Amino acid sequence: MNRLERIKGCLLGGAVGDALGAPVEFLDWSAVRATFGARGIVDLAPAYGRLGAITDDTQMMLFTAEGLLRAHVRGASRGICNVPAVIHHALLRWLMTQDYPSATSVSVTGWLVQERELWSRRAPGQTCLSALKASTDFGSFAENNSKGCGAVMRVAPCAFFRNAFDNAAESGRLTHGHPTGYMSAGLFADILQRIVDRDDSLEDAIAKSLAEHGGKSGMEETRAIIERVVRFYHQGHRPKPERIDELGGGWIAEEALAIGIWCALTATSFEDGVINAVNHSGDSDSTGLIAGHLLGIQYGVEAIPDRWLAPLELRGVIETIAVDIERVPREFSGYGGEAEDEIWARYPGA
Repeated sequence: MNRLERIKGCLLGGAVGDALGAPVEFLDWSAVRATFGARGIVDLAPAYGRLGAITDDTQMMLFTAEGLLRAHVRGASRGICNVPAVIHHALLRWLMTQDYPSATSVSVTGWLVQERELWSRRAPGQTCLSALKASTDFGSFAENNSKGCGAVMRVAPCAFFRNAFDNAAESGRLTHGHPTGYMSAGLFADILQRIVDRDDSLEDAIAKSLAEHGGKSGMEETRAIIERVVRFYHQGHRPKPERIDELGGGWIAEEALAIGIWCALTATSFEDGVINAVNHSGDSDSTGLIAGHLLGIQYGVEAIPDRWLAPLELRGVIETIAVDIERVPREFSGYGGEAEDEIWARYPGA
């Protein structure tokens, strides 16, 4: 499988998981079962007035990707770039689409912010909103102690650029001040990068990422719960709704990442893993998105059911972002010709 197929699989897989979980995000398992049957939700259902609706998770993931692409252009053109600061600027463009003002001036250049479908409010997280509204400087860290999952759910695109762990962790810290919140984001991006760059299995990627980063300060809670679900996997425990509820709801970063990993590790198919990830009494869209990213990057777009892809909101935008990411060299080595011109025009370096 080539790199573009993995990028598309990752980004579209996450969006599909987000869309599958969106209708049940705020329901407990008993309500999900009563509404959708004994297996829970197994197909897209209407949310936000349409079938295949994505949430703020996918919106923020797309703006994170835009920030990374603009950081590439800025670094290539100026020779220096603070990547999290450029991602911060991009996230403030997302804040603007939610009809909230920011405390600093925001550029509205580039194509992504012009996509009017992105201007829909999809239950944005209060921590992200309050932290972004309060920030006065690009790259300034949030002044809160939150470890909500709003940092980890948006950082998958960091896997396709250099310094995935650091960029994901530092960009997570823009909105979430608790070390568990932003270190979970770093670990997630690092796991994804090991799969796409080194063709590691998910199990190997988790083990190697924990070996390199698991001993860092602030990683204690994340390491403990990830090691717990890896043990569950080896012991043959499937992520049933009641078992997931015992683990946690996924509203906080380390729980969301652990649920997504557990469901991806035990999955017999993309469909199986994402269905398991959204059926519980918790943050179903975020855990579905994380599992979708992990499964999509392993198996590519072909593994995603057509009945989920066809109605997916913003599918074309997501595919365009994936193609643009693939066109960017991991290391800038000079002027790149026509392709570089197009990237520079689409992603002004700010």
